[in-house]
Amino acid sequence: MCGGAKYTDKSGKAWSIYFPSSKAALPVLKRDGDIEWVTWGKRKEETDRYFAPGGWARLNSIHEGKWKRFAPRPVLLPVQSFMEKDHERHSHWFDVPPGQFIQGLLANHEDQSRVYVVTVDTPSEFHYIHDRWPRLVSGKSEIQTA
Repeated sequence: MCGGAKYTDKSGKAWSIYFPSSKAALPVLKRDGDIEWVTWGKRKEETDRYFAPGGWARLNSIHEGKWKRFAPRPVLLPVQSFMEKDHERHSHWFDVPPGQFIQGLLANHEDQSRVYVVTVDTPSEFHYIHDRWPRLVSGKSEIQTA
């Protein structure tokens, strides 16, 4: 389901991001090629009542219109790797292939935004780890929302 990600910026600085952190934010690729850091989802302890809890959005729920109230926009997350935890809570890191991105959903409310990792069914060879998997896309032509 993607509980963590690693990103190296243009200056070579490496970032490790973990969803449980109250300061978790993911890099979002802007149209001009710059990066904008956006808060990753919503944690249980947050008092905000508008955004959906969690850090993930199932692709089928997007297609069903369940995210419509957030004025969702598809975005690209240019991370180099992501982490999944198995049922025994062991971490497994996976590289994002060159030229691919994790698809994100940018949710908006008034002047605030949150990003959620779009998930799909897990490839069969990794079912032992988790039942949801980040959606990998090659670029803007592949991303979609409802």
